[in-house]
Amino acid sequence: MVEKKSGLNRFFSMFTYKKTEEIDKFYIPETEEETEKAKKINKVEHKVRKIKKPTPVSQLKRHKHKEKGQEEQGEADDKEKAGEKDKSGRKESHISYKKDGSEKSEDKSGEKDQLGDQEISRDIDKNLELLKKAFNAKNNKDIIIREFKIGGKFRAFIAFIDGMVDRTTINNFIIKPLLVKKEYKNDSECCLDNIIEEVIETNQATKVADPEEVIYEILVGNTCLYVDGCDYYVSSETKGFEKRSVSTPQTEGVVRGSQEGFSENLRTNVTLIRRIIKNKDLSTEFLKVGARNHNQCAIMYIHGLTNPAITEEVKRRIKGLKTDFIYGSGILEQFIEENPRSLIPTILSTERPDRAASHLMEGKVVIIAEGTPFALIVPVTIATMFHTPEDTTLRWQYGTLLRFIRIFAVFIATYIPGLYVALTNFHREMIPTDLLIAIAKARENVPFPTIVEVFLMEISFELIREAGIRIPGIIGNTIGIIGALILGQAAVQANLVSPVLIIIVAITGLGNFAIPDFSMAFAARISRLIYIILGAFLGFYGIALGLVAMTVMLASAKSFGVPLLTFFSPKVSNSSDVVIRRPVFMQEFRPDNINPLDVTRQPPISRKWAEEPPVNGKKENDEKDKVKEDEDDEDDDE
Repeated sequence: MVEKKSGLNRFFSMFTYKKTEEIDKFYIPETEEETEKAKKINKVEHKVRKIKKPTPVSQLKRHKHKEKGQEEQGEADDKEKAGEKDKSGRKESHISYKKDGSEKSEDKSGEKDQLGDQEISRDIDKNLELLKKAFNAKNNKDIIIREFKIGGKFRAFIAFIDGMVDRTTINNFIIKPLLVKKEYKNDSECCLDNIIEEVIETNQATKVADPEEVIYEILVGNTCLYVDGCDYYVSSETKGFEKRSVSTPQTEGVVRGSQEGFSENLRTNVTLIRRIIKNKDLSTEFLKVGARNHNQCAIMYIHGLTNPAITEEVKRRIKGLKTDFIYGSGILEQFIEENPRSLIPTILSTERPDRAASHLMEGKVVIIAEGTPFALIVPVTIATMFHTPEDTTLRWQYGTLLRFIRIFAVFIATYIPGLYVALTNFHREMIPTDLLIAIAKARENVPFPTIVEVFLMEISFELIREAGIRIPGIIGNTIGIIGALILGQAAVQANLVSPVLIIIVAITGLGNFAIPDFSMAFAARISRLIYIILGAFLGFYGIALGLVAMTVMLASAKSFGVPLLTFFSPKVSNSSDVVIRRPVFMQEFRPDNINPLDVTRQPPISRKWAEEPPVNGKKENDEKDKVKEDEDDEDDDE
């Protein structure tokens, strides 16, 4: 049992010395090739860092807490034994979790899960009963179990979920070939081997010998076949449920670039990336998440380029999730991020396949979850949040200008209202006289203080933005502009707010919309409210204090072992694509903050044509020289 401390003890414990505990931290090890490439980039000699992996805490404390752990385990066992008996005597299956987070599937009467320790029986009647009981076939009309005889001899059945499968595939390529009478090699034994080789005509058919895996195959849209006398099923690929087609990205539009966006289907999203990266080393691994909904997610990386430590860390975090329901990338992101309390996101979300592919080519990992048209990219830095696919498709001068505009937009969206409140309340001497007089005249009839005025307009703006999202159709697109104009004009005429504040709020809203990342825009909105409060109470000193606190938070935040402020602090090898984007033919190396296995992106001279003379020009010059030589020879002969 954990001893509870009183409030006074907890207060004094904040000021007393505590011995720090060593905690396992994830880091990305460097490779020898990456270190040599970094030396060439920096053109300086530096020693290879030898990182000693910290000793796990469990090993350090195993002997110390051995007796205490045995006592706690004994108490836990007693509680489990006491909880095995249900007052009503009912047996209700549910999923529970141990203290260490491991999953434990059992019922309240203490019996083990029905499918956990069972093997597939060779009796068809037992398998039928098992499937019907597992899917509650008496009340659940979605499960279809079709019994028949193969070739008029062997009893068999198929099971699938109605609506999740393609009926044409089942009828024409599974049932129809099986009902045709033919001779099988071993009439007295299991004939599923012959059926897989000679009868079933689907593109994919695999053997499944685990009851839980059989149920999962049926749930994802496949069809399972069982023949009497066999100890395994045959799962055929028959997915045929409706899905949304590929459409234009809704939140990451570009002028020049691909107009394809992810959809809610996992296989479609993986295919969209593979259409861009036609590389045999592009690997995809599928993992299950959610103890009850059994959703699927895909981990994509390039073998031989991505650091294996990142891949293993991503898989470790996803496999370590113990919860009932995970659907989509938004929920998955919250479960695997390192610092949930941070305002700044540490995982990049995108709905563009080309953006995900570009990060894969840098050595990062892409996570795609079933159900939402977004992919997660790890690890990332703060500079990555300001990049868009349009930066690459445009010339380097245009892309650099756009990045400076986005940085300026973040500054406007975060600090402008707070600076306005601080100037008008505490630092009027910093405002030019003419502008100060104009602001004073505009606020002459306003009865509220500046802080109330600002909050009133900020809340109104947020309400208009939220209403524009929730209202369907064309009305939602127009409600923002009309609502802002009418509300702002009415507020000024009623002397509730000043016209200057309307301009401030409008500029702030434009700056917020110019931020490319949706999560970063939310962080700017929350930070803006904090800076307004600090500016209202402490002026510039409060804003400076908030800026220092925000910098400290950013400096301590990490994304899968990579500090968010990489390239600024800590310093790493020079990158040609942080804020100022150099031309694509001059970006010779990949960012080394994630220690990729291959740092070189392209040779120093990628445009070889620029170093060679034109072929056509050379031929013309050779012909002219030949003609001239012939003329000279003729003159000599004369």
